[in-house]
Amino acid sequence: MFTGIVEEMGAIAGLKKTLVGTRMTILASIVMGDLKIGDSVSVNGVCLTAVTIGERDFAVEVSVETLGVTTLGKLDVGTPVNLERAMKLNERIGGHLVAGHVDGVGIVRSRHQDGNTIFFTIEAPSDILRYCVAKGSITVDGISLTINEVSEHGFGIAIIPHTAKVTTLGLKQVNDSVNLESDLIGKYVERLLQERSQLPKSTPVIDKDYLQKRGLI
Repeated sequence: MFTGIVEEMGAIAGLKKTLVGTRMTILASIVMGDLKIGDSVSVNGVCLTAVTIGERDFAVEVSVETLGVTTLGKLDVGTPVNLERAMKLNERIGGHLVAGHVDGVGIVRSRHQDGNTIFFTIEAPSDILRYCVAKGSITVDGISLTINEVSEHGFGIAIIPHTAKVTTLGLKQVNDSVNLESDLIGKYVERLLQERSQLPKSTPVIDKDYLQKRGLI
């Protein structure tokens, strides 16, 4: 489990294809402090396991499935990545609860700056947007962010200069892809309500007939 507060930007030092996916070597400094083999590390929002540890780098193995459903398959040697070690229970949660299980990939559709704030609009799949609410939380490339607005096809976020400087989001441009993880609590709430038959198993079509049957018109 993570908090979405990026500890540092590392960089891809090596990529080696294996029978089960790709072994990725990542240059880092801060996260190397107490990192052990078997520890979990969030790499651009994807929970991965450290399999080897050097003096200035560590390696993780990324499965073919993970490469296909996240942006990790597009990374090249030298590409910067957001890194966060697994959270400790005795520390503050500066962001929100993040599992490191990417729900889908979004696309940056707009970027503009107003004063010292950078505003992004990110297009996202409908199964992610269903958990998005204004002033709610979402994880973008491992970064815990607050949603400013939600539209039919995407959502808006804003970042301050500090976030732009210490994470890869400051480097993102229009048409770049990002890993997205929906708010974990929203998923559990939906599941519990479905089990209690308070929500339909699939999203209903809200039309005149639907409203009449429920006495709403």
